[in-house]
Amino acid sequence: MTSDESPEGVRLQKVLAKAGVASRRAAEELIVQGRVSVDGKTVRELGRRVDPDKAVIHVDGTRVILREDLVYYALNKPKGVHSTMDDEQGRPCVGDYVRDRAERLFHVGRLDAETEGLLLLTNDGDLAHRLMHPSYHVPKTYLAEVDGLVARGLGKQLRAGVELEDGPVKVDAFRVKDMQAGRSLVEVVLHEGRKHIVRRLLAEVGHPVRSLVRTAVGEVQLGSQKPGTLRRLTRQEVGSLYRAVNL
Repeated sequence: MTSDESPEGVRLQKVLAKAGVASRRAAEELIVQGRVSVDGKTVRELGRRVDPDKAVIHVDGTRVILREDLVYYALNKPKGVHSTMDDEQGRPCVGDYVRDRAERLFHVGRLDAETEGLLLLTNDGDLAHRLMHPSYHVPKTYLAEVDGLVARGLGKQLRAGVELEDGPVKVDAFRVKDMQAGRSLVEVVLHEGRKHIVRRLLAEVGHPVRSLVRTAVGEVQLGSQKPGTLRRLTRQEVGSLYRAVNL
């Protein structure tokens, strides 16, 4: 047992350093500056010890993930790939991209086979459950190419709400990115998770979807990630997802 460890736990600065937040010396500065909280209370003393398996630690309001067995990935799901970890019919599926991973991963929500873009994969059940629950209102951003030229008042109509067969839906944000030759490129932000919700919504207002890509979940961006590639989320990205669901 090292001097930093005891039956009462591990020194806070060592825990922060091991979690990749900062070097131990820099972590000490964060503590002294009052930027670190443990179980909801700001900690300023350098002698504080914590149990890494139980403590909830935040730095600058962002949760620090201490469990080394938890992993978080972003997949750019290609068109034609099904949102399942295993497909009984042998069709291409999300699970094909993580067969070599030691962890038992699952996808957070789903994208229909014809929709491309950002899909999160993790083995963190608590976070995944909250991200999929509509009460937490985690926004998801989509880029859609649709038929027709979008009228000026469409955004206002979508923000006010549109009645679908299974109930009303309204977007958090909407903007037109481009219009030409009878087609429009639009960005839609909403926190709904109903099946085919973006496609059904846009079809209802007279603009059937030609192609659809999810470009963000909360603050996690697809960016320039190529279709079919997998990347680990950064500590900041994971922290932003925790913050979005009040964990």
